[in-house]
Amino acid sequence: MKILSMTNSCVTFPKNNPSASLRLFCFPYAGGNSLIFRTWADSLPKSIEVCPVELPGRGIQIKSPLFTRMESLVRDITPIILPYLDKPFTFFGHSMGGLLCFELARYLCQEHDKKPAHLFVSASRAPQIPSPKSPIHALPDIEFKQELGRLNGTPASVLENAELMELLTPIIRADFAVLETYVYAQKPLLECPITAFGGLEDQEVNLQELEGWRWQTTNSFQVQMFSGNHFFIHSVQSLLLDNLGKYLKALT
Repeated sequence: MKILSMTNSCVTFPKNNPSASLRLFCFPYAGGNSLIFRTWADSLPKSIEVCPVELPGRGIQIKSPLFTRMESLVRDITPIILPYLDKPFTFFGHSMGGLLCFELARYLCQEHDKKPAHLFVSASRAPQIPSPKSPIHALPDIEFKQELGRLNGTPASVLENAELMELLTPIIRADFAVLETYVYAQKPLLECPITAFGGLEDQEVNLQELEGWRWQTTNSFQVQMFSGNHFFIHSVQSLLLDNLGKYLKALT
């Protein structure tokens, strides 16, 4: 994997593509890392440069301190990502990543006059809709692990590996704290189109909660559903990328 900067940047380039006309920055779900998106460039138009974002505390950012608040995380990412917004760009975020890229887009618009060409949110509840579920980030370890098992995002083999969970639990707790302490604030609407992707069997985010994203832009909005649960990003990845590629190709 090639890193665009010689510094410990959070922006990674699994397949460097300097001739690309559009950059797609990808933000992972809670506990996830940039490797989720490592093969995406192989399935998307050649005019797109895929730029997975590595969040603090994992991968190449393993030594960076974890964040537990959305505002702080956005302000940390902003100066790092700014140099790479020198050409048209789009954001894709799954679950927590959807909320994060939304808030980052709003901050970039407001503070730096940088506007994404399109915002793609996946398995992510519209920001103005509070979660109906009780917070889990501060639960005791046993209960916290049970909740992770229920979400089906962490393989059973990982949950049962005590050493691995010792490493991963602080990261996942921090990410859930970012989500669960988030408070939506009204700001000027985005001007870019928003597309929301969802899973038909997703027990965490339903169609109505996805539809709420239409109220966050002055531009067009679409919602597209796939078979699968909250992590359809993996189970129907090829189909998701086929559809995402069509949207991206229209922008180039």
